[in-house]
Amino acid sequence: MTINELREKRAAQWEAAKEFLNSHRNEKGTLSVEDDAAYTKMEAEIADLGKEIARLERQEAMDAELAKPVNKPITAKPMTAGIVKEDEKMGRASDEYRSNFWNAMRSKAPMPGVINALQEGTDSEGGYLVPDEFEHTLVEALEEENIFRKLAHIVKTESGERKIPVVAAKGSANWIDEEGPYVESDDEFGQVSIGAYKLGTTIKVSEELINDSVFDLEGYISKEFARRIGNREEDSFFNGDGSGKPLGILAAKGGAELGVTAASATAITADELIDLFYSLNAPYRKNAVWVLNDATIKAIRKLKDNNGNYLWQESLTAGAPGTILGRPVFTSSYMPTIAAGKKVIAFGDFNYYWIADRQGRSFKRLNELYAATGQVGFIANQRVDGKLILPEAIKVLAMKSGSAS
Repeated sequence: MTINELREKRAAQWEAAKEFLNSHRNEKGTLSVEDDAAYTKMEAEIADLGKEIARLERQEAMDAELAKPVNKPITAKPMTAGIVKEDEKMGRASDEYRSNFWNAMRSKAPMPGVINALQEGTDSEGGYLVPDEFEHTLVEALEEENIFRKLAHIVKTESGERKIPVVAAKGSANWIDEEGPYVESDDEFGQVSIGAYKLGTTIKVSEELINDSVFDLEGYISKEFARRIGNREEDSFFNGDGSGKPLGILAAKGGAELGVTAASATAITADELIDLFYSLNAPYRKNAVWVLNDATIKAIRKLKDNNGNYLWQESLTAGAPGTILGRPVFTSSYMPTIAAGKKVIAFGDFNYYWIADRQGRSFKRLNELYAATGQVGFIANQRVDGKLILPEAIKVLAMKSGSAS
């Protein structure tokens, strides 16, 4: 029996099993002992068909691998053989690496040729570095999930730590008497170090889905990776304490500077928003944005200026954010809700928050850990850090501590 015939048989038996289940439930919605045994037998037969399909698929893959020529024919002119074309992709960017990577992710015991082709992408923990194009897909997905990545400055690092020179104090000019000496006034430089903390997740997929060639394993993993990693990243970029994770902008030390403290613990006024706007130095205001959560936005949208006009202005362009005092507004569920002592609004140039991505996200397949439940696990991890390089570039509004005034 061919693979397609087995698939059709499995599909037909599954429909029959569902029909049996629906037609044999009693008035309580359950099955009798005999019917339960019959249905369990039907499920087992369907599972056996799945295993046979998987065996035939592996057999086909083995036949195809063994049918390959042991060497490659010369297709180029002798004087050009061995020369890499300018547009030819190499290493983890090549189509061969991409194909072998996903073959390894789908197969419990990849062929030796697949393993050999992935040697250049093997990481220190036994996983495989994702193909370059897939890594770009992951980064784009992370940006969709993570509002911070749309606003911050992202750098790529090859090593574990990157030192960024920062001007700690600026030199100045001085009036000089005729034939008087020049006063020395140099810039003073400091350094901010960005590391590479490890962030990871385990994704589980059923064996039936992996063995189904129609299932988009690449798309599923990309989406799940983005959702889980993106959410955890964004939380840390706001609230991280710098211990084993990025240092967030709301950190008491090394985070954004306090711009305004509200007079109330439970409410914000229009004047306080204006004060926060002008607490930020003018050079940072031209690229500044507001970041707050939905509950805070709901309260702010009701505020009016002295002329009765709402401070919040809807964008006239589809898809563009609304504005407060002419600057765009972005929302994040990881900004605190209005409460005593909480920093609930951030306003500033988020380009001064640096996110360091160490290139080379890694995936590893776990064959045995979830075998008892008919699943295969995938460990996905990346190394990332984040830090506000210039605290004065972002100001926050904090609610009054204690009870409402």
